[in-house]
Amino acid sequence: MTRFSDNLGDLLDRSRPAESTAVIDCLDWEHPREYSHGEIHQLANACARGLLARGLRRGDAVAILAANRAEFLIAYFGTMRAGLVSVPVNHKFPRDTIDFVLRDSSVKLVFCDGERRALVPSGLPLVDFDSKGEEGFEALLSPGDFTAIHPEPRETAMVLYTSGSTGRPKGVPLSHDGHLWTVRSRVEGRQDMSRERFIVAAPLFHMNGLGTSKMVLAAHAAMVLLPQFDAKRYIEAIGRFRVSFLTSVPTMLALILREPETLARTDLSSVRAVRMGSAPTTQQLIDAVKKAFPGAAVSYIYGTTEAGPVMFGPHPDGRSKPDLALGWPRPQVEVRVVGSDGREADEGMLWIRTPANMTGYLNLPEKTREVLTSDGWYISGDIVRRDETGAYYFVGRADDMFVCGGENIYPGEVEALLERHADIIQACVVPIPDEIKHEKPFAFIVARPQSRLTEDEVKRYALAHAPPYQHPRHVVFMPELPLASTGKVDRVALRRLALEHLQVETRP
Repeated sequence: MTRFSDNLGDLLDRSRPAESTAVIDCLDWEHPREYSHGEIHQLANACARGLLARGLRRGDAVAILAANRAEFLIAYFGTMRAGLVSVPVNHKFPRDTIDFVLRDSSVKLVFCDGERRALVPSGLPLVDFDSKGEEGFEALLSPGDFTAIHPEPRETAMVLYTSGSTGRPKGVPLSHDGHLWTVRSRVEGRQDMSRERFIVAAPLFHMNGLGTSKMVLAAHAAMVLLPQFDAKRYIEAIGRFRVSFLTSVPTMLALILREPETLARTDLSSVRAVRMGSAPTTQQLIDAVKKAFPGAAVSYIYGTTEAGPVMFGPHPDGRSKPDLALGWPRPQVEVRVVGSDGREADEGMLWIRTPANMTGYLNLPEKTREVLTSDGWYISGDIVRRDETGAYYFVGRADDMFVCGGENIYPGEVEALLERHADIIQACVVPIPDEIKHEKPFAFIVARPQSRLTEDEVKRYALAHAPPYQHPRHVVFMPELPLASTGKVDRVALRRLALEHLQVETRP
């Protein structure tokens, strides 16, 4: 059994060799720096000691505003180890949104890198990862032994902020014990993961990258850490460092597959597992990933910031999981599917109750009441369906759903249909207003290179393979789809483009 403390900041398995590689930091691609599990542990201790020496008190919030790097992880774990609250901040937010997050979470100090230092409001104490002076990271560190603070039940370890795509981002307080449960759920009961080498390119301010990082340390495995996602560099890192386990957002994998030359010249034989989540996927993408990584098991996973990254898994009796299935609820995960009439259904809103559930949004009691029931169920906003075996499938976001001529349209279903076309790599469907239908589908398409696909052909394909109301009334081809800061397709930006396109079309 994996052995670590009851503090989420201290995941060192003391029964394993401290000198084993933990992190390969590729901030400097030409000269990557390697850290052992023992070094990460000692540096996190030094960070915790340094923070407390600055006068910070238990429960104070400490932000991290930086690109991916080893110091980000050391600050993240060191902060929680000291009984402080870690607040990773999306550094791609506009300045006023970053200011709001720092105020909303009552941050007392900010860790930053040199590039984002100017985003830290004046008057707020900071520690600059890239500075060699008094405000530098090394100046904060206080080497020595440190016993991680023993947290109270449900004590907040970190606050993650939602993307804010539909308004101001919401702070999600998450506890030590809840997320230690997620770590154990991912690590214990599996074959020894200590020989695995993961790759993390998703931003560490997001649940995906942070969750993988915690799993790596708890499993005494290793990770290759890229400062940000770049398709070619991601592929090159797999070959250079013999990565065995890929975790990613589906959009990232779609972008990787658009680099056939880099894939062809890179030895990918080390990859034995590919996990994708945090956004919808399609059978076509899964098939393409299997072809690119023929020695790997490919799976689709589901999680949320508010209820944790671990929800579904394998069938308890070993039944094989269909590619697009999320799987069956894991132990200690309670699931309900609630139809529009408020009753249990085979398709409807997903309600979840896990040990990792948040206690409520930060400073937002009314929003909390909208998504958390009095008996602890989190109403996810995701629409799922359940098949006859009890396996769950993702249908779409309720927020994304729109009504066309009285029919509900989930964009993910239309996108999956379009992406089955041999000449379509990616599709994104957004609603546009219509006087008669209320709203109607508008599709953005990334076609295969050298494809001669036309707008009319896309429409005919949709009409031939789906209900008429689902077919896109407008189609725009793009070289690539814009991405939000978390690596998902930016639907807000695309809807804005769709409306601009309509205005151009209707001008006299």
